[in-house]
Amino acid sequence: MKRRAKGEDDGHAERWMVSYADFVTLLFALFVVLFASAYRDMKSVQRVSSALKNGFQDMGINVGSDSINDNASSDLTKLGSVLSANEGGGARVSAVSGNAGIDAAELHRKLAQALGKEIERNEVELRMTPEGFVISLHEMGFFDSGQATLQSGGSDKIKRIAAVLSQFGLDMRVEGHSDNVPIHNDIFASNWELSTARATTVAMMLIEEAGIDPKRMAIAGYAQYHPAASNDTPEGRRANRRVDIVVVSIWRSPEDKTPQPAGAKVK
Repeated sequence: MKRRAKGEDDGHAERWMVSYADFVTLLFALFVVLFASAYRDMKSVQRVSSALKNGFQDMGINVGSDSINDNASSDLTKLGSVLSANEGGGARVSAVSGNAGIDAAELHRKLAQALGKEIERNEVELRMTPEGFVISLHEMGFFDSGQATLQSGGSDKIKRIAAVLSQFGLDMRVEGHSDNVPIHNDIFASNWELSTARATTVAMMLIEEAGIDPKRMAIAGYAQYHPAASNDTPEGRRANRRVDIVVVSIWRSPEDKTPQPAGAKVK
C-alpha cells in the first residue's frame, strides 16, 4: 500500500511537464507570429526606403544604395544643405512636384542657344522670379501694336521656344501684359481683352507645336496691372507690353550660375 501510494505521488508530480510543454508550444507560436510580423514590416520599410530614394534622386540628391542605412548620413546632409539654403533666401526647392528636378541653368542654357539673336535684340528676356523661370516675349518682336496676331517672324520664334520646352515636363502659365495706355479699336475694347488674347495666341502655339498637355497650362491676362517697369517713359511702356511664359515650378541648384537681373529673386 505504501509503494502504491508512492507511485501515485510520482505520477502527480510529473504532471507539471504537461503544462510546461503547453507553455513552450505557445511561446514558440508567439515567436513565429512576431517573426512573420517583423518580416512583413521589413518589406514595408524597404518600400518606404525605395520611395525615399526615388524622391531624393528627383531632387538631384544621389542615393547609392537601396538600403535605408547606406549613405543615409551623407544624403541627409545634402538634403539639409538644400533646405538650409531655402530658409536663408538662397536656392529653393519648389513645393510643386510637376517640374521637380528641372535645373534652371539647363533650361536657361538651351533657351539662350535657341534665342541668342532675339535676346541680343531685347525681344526675349530670360529671368528668375519668385514664381519661377520666366520667358518674357516683348511686343516688338512678336505682335503689332494693338494686335493679338503673331508677326510673320514671331511664329518661328515661338516654335523654337516650344522645341526646348517640349524636352521637359513643365507646368506653366502664359501671362499677357500691357502698358497703361487705353486701347479702343475694332477688335479689342480694353487692355484686358488684348493681353488675354495675346496670351491665348502664344499658349495655343505651344500646345500645337510642342504637344504640351493643356492640363499643365494656364492662361492669364493682367492688362496694365502687373508692370515690369514704370509706365512714365516710352522704354518702360515697351517693356510692359509683353507675354510671359512662366514655368511655375522649378528649382535652382546652389551651383547654378545663371545670370540674374538686378534685384531678381531666385526660386
